[in-house]
Amino acid sequence: MFKYLAPLVLFIVMAIFLALGLNLNPRDIPSPLINQAAPDFSLPVLGQTGRVLTKDALIGDVWIFNVWASWCGSCRIEHPIFNQLAKKKLVTLVGLNYKDEPEAAKQWLAQLGNPYDISVMDQEGRTGIDYGVYGVPETFIIDKKGIVRYKHTGPVEVYDMQNTLIPLIKQLQAEI
Repeated sequence: MFKYLAPLVLFIVMAIFLALGLNLNPRDIPSPLINQAAPDFSLPVLGQTGRVLTKDALIGDVWIFNVWASWCGSCRIEHPIFNQLAKKKLVTLVGLNYKDEPEAAKQWLAQLGNPYDISVMDQEGRTGIDYGVYGVPETFIIDKKGIVRYKHTGPVEVYDMQNTLIPLIKQLQAEI
């Protein structure tokens, strides 16, 4: 009798795990950086030969660190949303141009608009690795003390911006 029930029980257990897995949001990839100091970086500024930006230069501001690339189709989807956010001048927008060619990146921003206060180049992807980037686009919100407070994997949509990012930015800016 057991040898006939065992496959049925195994099938039911597997079906339960499959159903649970299908209900997970693939964007909810946990980050060990949440509530930890953002990794240090010193990266060249896109289009400004000889200039570098460090994380320490951003201490004291709440900032968005948006990982993007000219070859990224999903980045094109979220880009107008960041252009709209930039018009509000609500937060410092820092772009992390990931594994891209500088000329392609500059051309992409010239064509689609440049929402970034500053964009840095991570051609080898080392800073992306430090930040736990799985792929582009990814977006981090970092507080005045340099602590990662939020990570969004995938393209930011209007709903995300209005209901998650902007309220969190305003909350963090109100903190002393």
